[in-house]
Amino acid sequence: MISLTVKEVASAVGAQEITDTWQKIKLDTVSFDTRKLVAGSLFVPLTGEKDGHDFIAQAIKNGAAASFWSRPIEEAPTDIPVIQVEDTLKALQDLAKYVLKKVNPKVVGITGSNGKTTTKDMTEAVLGTKYRVYKTQGNFNNHIGLPITILEMPKETEVLILEMGMNHAGEIKVLSDLAEPDIAIITMIGESHIEYLGSRAGIATAKMEIISGLKPEGVLIIPGEEPLLLERTDSLEKKQIKTFGTKTINDLYPLTLDSQMKETIFTTNLEPELMVTLPVLGTYNVTNALAALAAGLVLGISLKEAAPRLAGFQLTKNRTEWMAAINGSMLLNDSYNANPTAMKAVLTNFSELAHKGRKIVVLGDMLELGEHSQALHISIKETLSADKIDQVFLYGPEMEALHSALIKEFPKERLHYFTGEKEPMIQQLKQIIRPTDFILVKSSLGTDLLSVVRALQA
Repeated sequence: MISLTVKEVASAVGAQEITDTWQKIKLDTVSFDTRKLVAGSLFVPLTGEKDGHDFIAQAIKNGAAASFWSRPIEEAPTDIPVIQVEDTLKALQDLAKYVLKKVNPKVVGITGSNGKTTTKDMTEAVLGTKYRVYKTQGNFNNHIGLPITILEMPKETEVLILEMGMNHAGEIKVLSDLAEPDIAIITMIGESHIEYLGSRAGIATAKMEIISGLKPEGVLIIPGEEPLLLERTDSLEKKQIKTFGTKTINDLYPLTLDSQMKETIFTTNLEPELMVTLPVLGTYNVTNALAALAAGLVLGISLKEAAPRLAGFQLTKNRTEWMAAINGSMLLNDSYNANPTAMKAVLTNFSELAHKGRKIVVLGDMLELGEHSQALHISIKETLSADKIDQVFLYGPEMEALHSALIKEFPKERLHYFTGEKEPMIQQLKQIIRPTDFILVKSSLGTDLLSVVRALQA
């Protein structure tokens, strides 16, 4: 966090005046987690399953120099300044908004059913060509994590990239209104959170909340082949909308495309002779790259300038990440997130990958699909061919529907279903994996196939 005095923080959140002796105390960082506090920290006691106010003594011990406070003032500590507010979360968000205006970077907001984090990483690489960039760290992409990201950005930040996640309607609006993006990117509309939003149309409406805080001259970057998004852009001028995708109707699209084990190479309509290399598998990652390149174009970065940066960008862990596995095999770990659209895309690319050895897929439940879950799990069948996939391992109660749908397609010695404890599946995998095998692991994070990945690592 940029250095702020206690007085400045109190003023930023509309709190009462602080005692004169404490007004000039400097605060250099902020946290709601007492374990992450250091000397000079502002402590934010949030109220959830636990009440952060109960940990104020530990916060002071760990270095808190001041604290927000929403309990009665007579319950507050007297050995550090407390900034009395009605709601500590709102105070955190108000402080983030103040710091955002003070640092005044360009803001890029990114949301979508899938590909948010990969697109964030790619956008950082592209914009880093010309600007000092800071991005959302880890999964700090909600109503708490986003203001923390803003507060943690260095004072030299010229472009701030904010990932915006959601589960329910209205959540992206809160984030967009706080961040007021100059550029808003929607990666895709899939089926994630359909349990809460009812349909893909409901998901599209929720994702389009990202334009709620879009600056008057801001730009929206969306997949141009998604009618559910295009029909929701009436509030914007045509010049404010840039599209990307695989078809020629888009402003930016690929002309050629070649996906290999550890890289994907493509050219675009804007620079037909320029080969852009991504250090990741998957034609679906090309659309993520196109969104990042479009953001670069908006901010004055040419494709020729951006391409070398994309070739070396660092992907956040657990997203289409190759790693050495047991018995000399190779494992493609994509176990952080899953929805039907994303799973089909990964399976299609994995199936088409040139390889002389066997291909094994380990698929876990896709969560938050509600009443659509059974049908959507069964729909994965269309990307599982017995001619291209040698072994299929399915895990979780929701995957039972897909298992039943595949029984006629795969011999029983090549189709395996597990639920409950993962150890039996891990042991069977260890018994059959050969040195030349490629293994794909894909599931929602809550299914915890990361534990399977760890067990199969070399």
